[in-house]
Amino acid sequence: MFAVTEFRWLWGAQLGSVIGDQLARVALAVLVFDRTGSAGLSAVTYALTFLPDIAAGPLLSWLADRFPRRRVMVWCDLTRAALVALMAIPGAPIWLLCVLLVAVQLLAAPFQSARAAMLPDILSGDTYVLASSVSNVTAQAAQLAGFVTGGTLVAAFGTSQALALDAATFLLSAVLVRLGVRDRPLPTATSSADRISWWGSLSAGARLVWGDRRLRYLIALACVAGFYVSVEGLAAPYAAVVGGGPLAVGLLLAANPAGQMVGMLLLTRLAPARRLALMGPLAVGSCLPLIACLIHPGLWVTVALWAVSGLCSSYQLAANASFVLTVPDAQRGQAFGLARTALIVSQGVGVLAAGAAADRWHPASVVAIAGALGTAVALGAAIGYRRTTTSPA
Repeated sequence: MFAVTEFRWLWGAQLGSVIGDQLARVALAVLVFDRTGSAGLSAVTYALTFLPDIAAGPLLSWLADRFPRRRVMVWCDLTRAALVALMAIPGAPIWLLCVLLVAVQLLAAPFQSARAAMLPDILSGDTYVLASSVSNVTAQAAQLAGFVTGGTLVAAFGTSQALALDAATFLLSAVLVRLGVRDRPLPTATSSADRISWWGSLSAGARLVWGDRRLRYLIALACVAGFYVSVEGLAAPYAAVVGGGPLAVGLLLAANPAGQMVGMLLLTRLAPARRLALMGPLAVGSCLPLIACLIHPGLWVTVALWAVSGLCSSYQLAANASFVLTVPDAQRGQAFGLARTALIVSQGVGVLAAGAAADRWHPASVVAIAGALGTAVALGAAIGYRRTTTSPA
């Protein structure tokens, strides 16, 4: 019972932290546009919020294995609150705002790694998987709420006041973790004087992930997202060619996340063994429906196809849970950071590649090609993972 209560506090902290991330993105993008009148600079500022994740995963996730994880989360949130509070000072130079924003986003990696590493210590077995599902659904909902709330707050109070409220969300997250989550000692392998250096931790984590076939295939399954998420970058041109306006863009963008949330809720109703058995077929199913876009269907058929893709992409829940539980506790933070970086890079590369291809070919054809390539990769990864469950890793 205490574990469930503890998870609720951790869940509340996650909610505040994710909303805070989105608020910072929206508020600063608006602030830069208001100051400069340049849509290009505003877009570059927004893009800066994603780039730090690529470096922060490998470089900072080791903190979750080197220091008590509750302490890492609290200090990450307190530091982010202070940085965003500095951003809220009226008249701060744009270059300083961008530096502060990058620092805020860098701290998201150790926070998320510490949280992911701590959750299996709080909840075990299938309860952990159910909690992961709740967390994933919450993260997506919080992102949407952060975008909507960010725009509303900026319109109502101005960017400085919105950033001040943003700082408060990080402070609230720190308080929730400090008061509601029990402090736990470091794993045995990292609690004594033989703690390894940052480079040693990174190297050990990379060797662990690369040296274990099961972990390699789990990361490969996660990176299939690079194919089905790439279609989100084509929502605007796809809507244009099917004769839709801004509403059509919104429908296409919402189709995959909505399907994924429904899929995760359905997946948690199944027995653990059944979820693992369906992981491979669902990974294939996350890309297979996209091939039907080759026939250039209308808007509503496309929305349905992308929603089915999202529904099947719920396999990520099982893949994530299997990955975290397979990694030794002492290396969980670093390994999670590496996996998170691989996922982010695959999604970024997928969106960029799809956008470049759509400049030469019909968007529907590009979506179909992404679906076909993703289906092949997912099938190979699923077969490989299946073999690791019947033979030594």
